[in-house]
Amino acid sequence: MSDSEIFLVAMVIIFTAPYLVWRLGRTEHFAPLVVVQITTGILLGPGALGAAFPRYYAFVFNPGVTQALNGIAWWAVMGFVWIAGIELDLAGVWRHRRDSGITAGLALGTPLLLGSAVALVMAQFGGWMGPNAATWQFVFGVGMASAVTALPILILFMEKLEILRAPVGQRILRYASLDDVAIWGVLALILMDWHRIGRQLAFLLCFALAAWGFRRLMVRLGERDRWYVGLIWLPLCGLGADWSGLHFMVGAFLSGAVMDSHWFDQKQMDGLRQNVLLLLMPVFFLSTGLRTTWTMGGAAVALATAGLLIASVAGKLAGTSLAGRLLGWPKLESRLIGWLLQTKALIMIIFVNILLDKGVITSTTFTALLLMAVGSTMLTVPMATPLLKRLKALASETV
Repeated sequence: MSDSEIFLVAMVIIFTAPYLVWRLGRTEHFAPLVVVQITTGILLGPGALGAAFPRYYAFVFNPGVTQALNGIAWWAVMGFVWIAGIELDLAGVWRHRRDSGITAGLALGTPLLLGSAVALVMAQFGGWMGPNAATWQFVFGVGMASAVTALPILILFMEKLEILRAPVGQRILRYASLDDVAIWGVLALILMDWHRIGRQLAFLLCFALAAWGFRRLMVRLGERDRWYVGLIWLPLCGLGADWSGLHFMVGAFLSGAVMDSHWFDQKQMDGLRQNVLLLLMPVFFLSTGLRTTWTMGGAAVALATAGLLIASVAGKLAGTSLAGRLLGWPKLESRLIGWLLQTKALIMIIFVNILLDKGVITSTTFTALLLMAVGSTMLTVPMATPLLKRLKALASETV
C-alpha cells in the first residue's frame, strides 16, 4: 500500500474507533466524545496498540504517515488555542476583579502547590525529569499541569449542563479565563531561554507593536475580512514565537488573546470551535497518544497518575472552598465551581505536549499527566450534575 492509502486507513481508525466506543458504550454521562477521543488516542499509541501488535502498529503509523498526521495536529491545535484566546473575557474579569482574582488565584494556586509537591517527590527518582529541565522548571511545569482548567472544554460541558449563559456559568468562565492567562504566562517563563533572551525580548516587543497595528486594522474591516486576516495573523504569531524559542503555541494563544470576541458573530465562533473539534482535533488526540510510553512500568506510572490526580482534585476543591468562605458563597456552589474547574483535557494536554517537546518532562511523565487529565475531566460532569440539581431545587424552594 502507498503512504496515502495507509494515511487514509489511519484516518478511518482515528474517526471510527472513538465514535463506536462513545455511541455503543453510551459514555456521554461520564465521558463525552472528546474524552473518548483522547482515551482512544492513548490506546492507539505505542504503549497499548504498539505493545500488543507491534508489526501492525509499525505498518499503519510509519514515519511518513506520522509526519502527515503531526502536520494536521499542529494546525488543529493552533486553531483551537487561537479560538480559546479570542474567547477570553478579560473585560469581565476586570469588572469583577475582586471576585475573579480571589477565586481564580485560589483555584489555580492550591492545586499548583500540591502538584508541585508531588513533582518534587518525582524529581528524586530518575526517568521523570526531561533532559533540558532545571528542577524548578520540572516542578513548576508539573504543578501547573495539575492546576490547569481547559476553557474550551469547560464551555462544552456547561452547554451540556445548560448553565453556560446563566450567571454562575458566566462567573466560572471568568475564573477559567484568568487561569488561562496565568497558564500561558507560566509556560513562557518556563520556556525562557537565557541563551536566546535577545530573540525572545525582540519577539515580545515586535508582537506588542504589531498587535497595536493589527487591532486598529481589524476594527476597520468587515466581519468576513476579519476571519481571513485573523487566520493570517495566527501563523505569523506562531512563527515569531517559535523563532524566538517560546514555542509556536504561545504565539497562537497570544494571537487570539489580543482579539476581541465581539468582533465576530458568537454563533459563527461556536460553530468554528465545534468544527475544529469535529474535523481536526481527533488527529491531535491520536498524535498525542503516539507519544505515550510506559518505559518505567505500569505500576510507577499508575502511582504517579494517582498522586497527581489527588493533588489536582483536592487542590481545586480546597481552593474554591476557601474562596467561597471568603466571598460568602453557599457550600454547594463552591463545590459545583470546584468540580467544573476540574476540566483539564485539551489545554492541559497542549501544555504538556509543549513541555515534552522542549525536554522539560519525559514521555513517561507525559503519560502520567495525560492519564491524570483524562481522569480529572471524566469526573467533572458526573460530580457536577447532582450538585447542580440540588442547587436548582434549593433555589426553587426559596422562590
